[in-house]
Amino acid sequence: MSPELIAVLAVIGVALVFDYTNGFHDAANAIATSISTRALTPRVALAMAAVGNFIGAHFGAEVAKTVGSGLVELPTGIPSLGIVFAGVIGAITWNIITWYFGLPSSSSHALIGGLVGSTVAASGTVLWTGIGESVIIPMILSPMVGFLLGYIVMIAVQWIFRNGQPGKLNRGFRWAQTASAAAMSVGHGMQDAAKTIGIVVLALYVGGFQDDATYIPEWAFWTSAAVLAAGTYAGGWRIIRTLGRKIIDLRPPEGFAAETVASGVLYFNALVLGAPISTTHTITSAIMGVGATKRLSAVRWGVAGNIVGAWILTFPAAGSIGALMYFLARPLFS
Repeated sequence: MSPELIAVLAVIGVALVFDYTNGFHDAANAIATSISTRALTPRVALAMAAVGNFIGAHFGAEVAKTVGSGLVELPTGIPSLGIVFAGVIGAITWNIITWYFGLPSSSSHALIGGLVGSTVAASGTVLWTGIGESVIIPMILSPMVGFLLGYIVMIAVQWIFRNGQPGKLNRGFRWAQTASAAAMSVGHGMQDAAKTIGIVVLALYVGGFQDDATYIPEWAFWTSAAVLAAGTYAGGWRIIRTLGRKIIDLRPPEGFAAETVASGVLYFNALVLGAPISTTHTITSAIMGVGATKRLSAVRWGVAGNIVGAWILTFPAAGSIGALMYFLARPLFS
């Protein structure tokens, strides 16, 4: 077995570990609202999220191409594989830290931040224009859009069903949440499985095992999707509790509105823009927007502030860890 193949397999291995942590870290994104409103039992919700993630992964090719070729530019060879390896380790480390504290931070931005940090540490080429257009601008806009649309959609739901009986409405929206949670799960797969696929493609290209930096082998779709689904089914109960119970007191109509808005934003960015946005930012901001229709004090802004703080820290923190890991891993990839 050649040194190049060993290095490529090492990078793909840590990418799949990241994929698994992404699953249990971000499982809350798709199912926390459905569990908290009792629309779905926890295990049914997790199973549905796993299946949705598996399906969605096959529609995330544009996001995968952005991650694989639009963020950094690395020469072929083993040293460059060390850069990718270190960046992914940085993302895994930040995922575990935020999971431990129950903070729904962005696995997507952890991955991108880790990769950028290790590339900068190695004096490599970061495509800052691509970072700005595909990461920074969507990172700022997607929570704003999620909050605003969450508020608008919830106002519309309240007006349309203003004469309905609360008991019947709650039962009806619990059924509707089955569809909105499924849509959210597919959207999560489009975004998050695709990012791991992008790292796999980057490893294959940098390692010299394929000539096209945007070609995605079919096995990469299936492997990434299966690992993300497994991680999702394992669950991330700390973060599920934060999203489902600690931001606002969710009822089925609020859960349906938040999931519908978030999934729509995810679909648009994945299928139209190919932008790797944060599923976490989108659903969390939609929940805040929905909650604000009751009254601003209905949102627990202290918890929301901690979440936003984690959002802001994610990119530089994962980048710093990725840079540190590059210096530690460099002797293994020389």
